[in-house]
Amino acid sequence: MSAVLTPTYYTAEEYLMLERSAEIKSEFHDGQIYAMTGASREHNLIAFNIGRELGNQLKKRPCEAYLSDMRVKAAEARSYHYPDIVVVCDKPQFEDAHVDTLLNPTLLVEVLSPSTEAYDRGGKFAHYRKIPTLREYLLVTQDRPSIERYLRQGDAWILTEATELDAAIPLQSIDCVLSLREVYDKVSDHWPAELDG
Repeated sequence: MSAVLTPTYYTAEEYLMLERSAEIKSEFHDGQIYAMTGASREHNLIAFNIGRELGNQLKKRPCEAYLSDMRVKAAEARSYHYPDIVVVCDKPQFEDAHVDTLLNPTLLVEVLSPSTEAYDRGGKFAHYRKIPTLREYLLVTQDRPSIERYLRQGDAWILTEATELDAAIPLQSIDCVLSLREVYDKVSDHWPAELDG
């Protein structure tokens, strides 16, 4: 998340009206609009690799996966976000006829960037946890093999980590598995040899 665009407060309806005609994406929380920053080469490769892997595994199944342009509403947190990857395994529910704001995600993925990591781990995850349908949340590091998986179990979120390129991380909520070697394809080529598990 970047700096707030203006100190002016907006309603959710005003935000959506502005956002749908804007040239750049912005997120919204509690009346304020935040411009989003661009993504690095590594960020884009990782997001694409995850999207490809999940897309292949979800083929012919009643789940849909979306890359970074699907907005997600965390109604109780009064916020709208653009996760890097979204998967929904129930019938998708949208806020309105524009079909651009998903209400019922099953899995959300954020690829961590230096400018957003603290927010993705803290405030944004706090917003996401208020989405009743959300079962899993992944945080994916760019500069070394590391995926943190948070799985909802009742009121608790259980952390599992994978930190070796030869590892895989199960995604229980959508019955898929992510191989870290696939996630980091073409990214790990530029890492020091000691990181190449």
